[in-house]
Amino acid sequence: MKKVVTIAGSDSSGGAGIQADIKTMMAHGVYAMSAITALTAQNTTGVYDVLEATPEFVGEQMDCIFNDIRPDAVKIGMVSNIGIIEKIAEKLEEHGAENIVVDPVMVSTSGCALMSPDAQETLVKKLLPLADIITPNIPEAECLCGFEIKSTEDMVRAAEVIGKNLKGCVLIKGGHLTETADDLLYHQGELLWYRGERVDNPNTHGTGCTLSSAIASNLALGYDMKTSVKNAKDYITGALKDGLDLGKGSGPLNHAYRICPNSTDENPGEC
Repeated sequence: MKKVVTIAGSDSSGGAGIQADIKTMMAHGVYAMSAITALTAQNTTGVYDVLEATPEFVGEQMDCIFNDIRPDAVKIGMVSNIGIIEKIAEKLEEHGAENIVVDPVMVSTSGCALMSPDAQETLVKKLLPLADIITPNIPEAECLCGFEIKSTEDMVRAAEVIGKNLKGCVLIKGGHLTETADDLLYHQGELLWYRGERVDNPNTHGTGCTLSSAIASNLALGYDMKTSVKNAKDYITGALKDGLDLGKGSGPLNHAYRICPNSTDENPGEC
């Protein structure tokens, strides 16, 4: 069995963070592990409090994982302060981690800030250069490139700016644009568009966590980057089509839709 570790924050409502990551990984048939960077008090309406782990404890969790059940891929999500970012980067290099997927979680689906401004520079300098792929949405890509993204042309320009100093790929997710849901994969001058179907579903809590975990799972399973992204997009599109409706705000996805009776990506079944 292939193994994947998520290094991220916990979501008490189960729709995002390590809970979404683990559900996604299990749906892909890989063994899921976690190093928790923070506890959050949150639900579908917002993030109400955050209790961060110490950098030392995050490092100890990573040591325990890599020294015993070495992961075939790594997904990194919520990393909220400089110390945690520096410790994660240190441990990834120390253990020679492979197939690193970084979801630069800066703002939650509900609009709550999840990263201190002073940590963003450390993220860019220390962690993003280690990634095989980073997966910012439009607001996160705007933070990274320094200008507004209103069109697919802006997405291309942003990808070029963000990716110019990175060894890995940049996947800018277009779901926040009004006229398209297309995603752009950029790597060292090469552009690949993934034409996305806009699903009429307001419940998108944890979609970023889910997509990045699906990419990590596919990389662990041996798929190349382009195929891993395509497979991950197919998975999340199916999860959105499933139409789960929980909570008073932007609700979570049904990560288990593929293992429900008679379900397919095109026609999700009911559990």
